[in-house]
Amino acid sequence: MSSLRLLISDSHDPWFNLAVEECIFRQMPATQRVLFLWRNADTVVIGRAQNPWKECNTRRMEEDNVRLARRSSGGGAVFHDLGNTCFTFMAGKPEYDKSVSTAIVINALATLGIPASASGRNDLVVATAEGDRKISGSAYRETMDRGFHHGTLLLNADLSRLANYLNPDKKKLQAKGITSVRGRVANLNDLSPGITHAQVCEAVTQAFFDYYGEQAAAEVISPDAAPDLPGFAETFARQSSWEWNFGQAPAFTHLLDERFTWGGVELHFDVEKGHITRTQVFTDSLNPAPLEALANRLQGCVYRPEALKQECETLIGDFPAQAAELRQVAEWIAQVVR
Repeated sequence: MSSLRLLISDSHDPWFNLAVEECIFRQMPATQRVLFLWRNADTVVIGRAQNPWKECNTRRMEEDNVRLARRSSGGGAVFHDLGNTCFTFMAGKPEYDKSVSTAIVINALATLGIPASASGRNDLVVATAEGDRKISGSAYRETMDRGFHHGTLLLNADLSRLANYLNPDKKKLQAKGITSVRGRVANLNDLSPGITHAQVCEAVTQAFFDYYGEQAAAEVISPDAAPDLPGFAETFARQSSWEWNFGQAPAFTHLLDERFTWGGVELHFDVEKGHITRTQVFTDSLNPAPLEALANRLQGCVYRPEALKQECETLIGDFPAQAAELRQVAEWIAQVVR
């Protein structure tokens, strides 16, 4: 029986793919070497310790139906579309070695006529007349007895959209999270026109087999043919939840400020685990009482636009004379907290 396992996902759902990855990694025998190939449709994937409100233009993501997915490894934020090919290598210790998986990907690209090399901590680059261009980024995770290396190869990704979603609005955030580093990137299609996802998967698979001198039959998985993994439903539910993707953000502060016809408003939020732990309000409004009441109501509130808007609107009953102002504040908060 082969010590290798090859999984190929037909799903483009990032939460499904990351849940598969998590389950396989948690349950694989320590003697097994696993290759998982997958890709996601329109997703921003953030590292385990990142703050989505800082890293992403969450408002534009919502408008364009782009999902947010938090992975279990570290590193920075990336945009995935179907022009990306994703790979995950897993192995038990002491055999786990990220330099081995990196070499397998480099060997695979070489068979496709693309001479790549490792650069820095986690990138693959190709030399061009304009200088080195990044074609792949990776992240890693290790436990006591196993480790994985996963990464993305830019095949024909829409690089303009990458800039749209990873350049946030100029929010005044001060975060303890990790700010992404954005480098110069290139698509494999620019270097080898016509290259396909299927070709890249085949090349990486063959390089994987060649390295270990073994083969394994591919297990094709999808939501209609989900892997038989204990706890998969619970892992998928967690991976797709707001609490994991947003609520796991590190503690941060957010300052909102706006000037209305009736006065200026500043709201200062301290946020932990996706909930407001402290609110301060400053205003030159002639009647600050509704806003002071709002600051008290928002204490402990989940940091979601619809929840904040609802709390604001519930005050209208207490301050009917300021109903118009409170509705304006409610709409403003719902727009900027995304």
